[in-house]
Amino acid sequence: MTVSAGERHPPRTEARLAKAPSGIRGFDQVTDGGLPRGRPTLVTGASGSGKTMFAVEFLVRGARDYGEPGVLLTFEESADDLIENVASLGFDLTQLERDGMLVIDAIHVDPAEVVATGAFNLDGLFIRLAGAVEEVGAKRVVLDTIEVLFGALGNEGIVRGELARLFRWLKSRGLTAVVTGERGRAGQLTRFGIEEYVSDCVIVLDHRVLDDVSTRRLQVAKYRGSAHGTNEYPFLITDRGVTVLPITAAGLRYGAPTERVSTGLAQLDHLLGGGVYRGSIVMVSGSAGTGKTTLAAQVVDAACARGEQALFVSFEESPDQLVRDMRSVGIDLGRWVDAGVLRMWSERATAFGLESHLGRLERMLEEQAPQVVALDGIASLGHVGSPSEVTSAVTRELDLVKARGITGVLTTLTHESDSAASALSVSSLIDTWLLLRNVETDGERNRLLFVIKSRGTAHSNQVREFVLTDHGAELLEVVVGPRGVATGSARAALLAEEHIGAVTRREDLDQRRAALAQRAAEVAAQIAVLQAKLAAEGAEVDRLAAQETHRDEARRSARSVLGAARGDSTASGDTAPEHPTPGPEEEV
Repeated sequence: MTVSAGERHPPRTEARLAKAPSGIRGFDQVTDGGLPRGRPTLVTGASGSGKTMFAVEFLVRGARDYGEPGVLLTFEESADDLIENVASLGFDLTQLERDGMLVIDAIHVDPAEVVATGAFNLDGLFIRLAGAVEEVGAKRVVLDTIEVLFGALGNEGIVRGELARLFRWLKSRGLTAVVTGERGRAGQLTRFGIEEYVSDCVIVLDHRVLDDVSTRRLQVAKYRGSAHGTNEYPFLITDRGVTVLPITAAGLRYGAPTERVSTGLAQLDHLLGGGVYRGSIVMVSGSAGTGKTTLAAQVVDAACARGEQALFVSFEESPDQLVRDMRSVGIDLGRWVDAGVLRMWSERATAFGLESHLGRLERMLEEQAPQVVALDGIASLGHVGSPSEVTSAVTRELDLVKARGITGVLTTLTHESDSAASALSVSSLIDTWLLLRNVETDGERNRLLFVIKSRGTAHSNQVREFVLTDHGAELLEVVVGPRGVATGSARAALLAEEHIGAVTRREDLDQRRAALAQRAAEVAAQIAVLQAKLAAEGAEVDRLAAQETHRDEARRSARSVLGAARGDSTASGDTAPEHPTPGPEEEV
């Protein structure tokens, strides 16, 4: 038979493993969708690690959120005890039973009451389980903890065979099952090797205490046919159930808004090119007493003034103390608390583990839905775990904030010897870094503010003096003296010096102007005198000219009279010369 090229390589459709969402917060992100649907999953861990809580929540979430009824088969606790224990998580198993969404079958197995002789099987267990599944049309099954059968029945060979048959039975009916088991020794996942039969998905829970701090961890040790996270992820058991806190939960998929929001300081907004981007993270670092908390409070105060919801978390001071302290610098946070737009929460960093702090923050973010969050004194978390653990926890906190589009402000302590380095290794995760530094000059300490970085902003590289006043924080313009940037008293003295110099120059100019005016008046007076003299001389010239004219007229008149007296007659037509030549007798 001839096979064509197209028949050699038929098109393949990529099949995706069907999964049943667990509904457990954060877990489905780690497993990329949940547990393998229609297959058993092993949840193993030491006593008190949270196996039963995990399994019960898987059933409850399936019934409440996804409409999938379930069966809980327990070998350790009575039904009443189990119902009462999980009620603290907000799970009402009794109501689910009434609604026909859950069946609880507690099988009491006491090794002292069991006598095993000869061959036996677990058909009775199969019948009970099948009846419960059919009763509610179950899609999910939990077996907690089935390893009790090994200790009670004795013959491990028969029990192993029956368990293998049970798991095949569950798989054949398409039931998504969770089987819990006790952690074994010497690297074994379970004490009796259940993992040999439940090979599709294995989840390991761990509960450890380090430096008196309790920490729970979850790891997906195996997940056949599916990609999954292989790291150890912290998880919490709270009054809302189990919460897994994967560091990659938010990833890098948060948006990048272009809207800018004010920090509450117009001068700082100017340095940052118009404020900070909404949804960005601002870190304020500095040594003790530099004003980090005040700057964070100023940002929160500005947000509340805009009508936005805000959350202020402090790891160092109580809410009442914060309100009192901020009021001394003109920032009244109490009014915003009373108005219901600000929530203040304080807790010692060493009171709980890193995961507990993270879980509380996530819960407050969901309940408050703030637009601005301040995390004050976050460097205190460094006392709770190792540097890598603290960095991991803070990274998760920043992801929680940024994934919700919340503008975050965190304050952290630095040391004078290396003020440009944060006490937490998170500088690469933040968007805007403001550094506050104390400087000692002329016998006093003053504060300076630097913008170390601000992503996406043409920020200023200038240094500003950071001053706390009775009406809030302020940034003062740079004053440069002979020794560089002047602050405090040196700045005041330099400004006073400049003021005195300006006044002196102004007075000298005024004096010069007065002298010039006086000289101008004198010159004007001299000009007036000269003009008067000139006018008098002109008048004299005019008078002399008039006199000369008058004399000429008089001489002509006298000649006329004289001519008439000599007998000259003009009637005869003889005209005497105007100037006759005198005779000898007339010359005297």
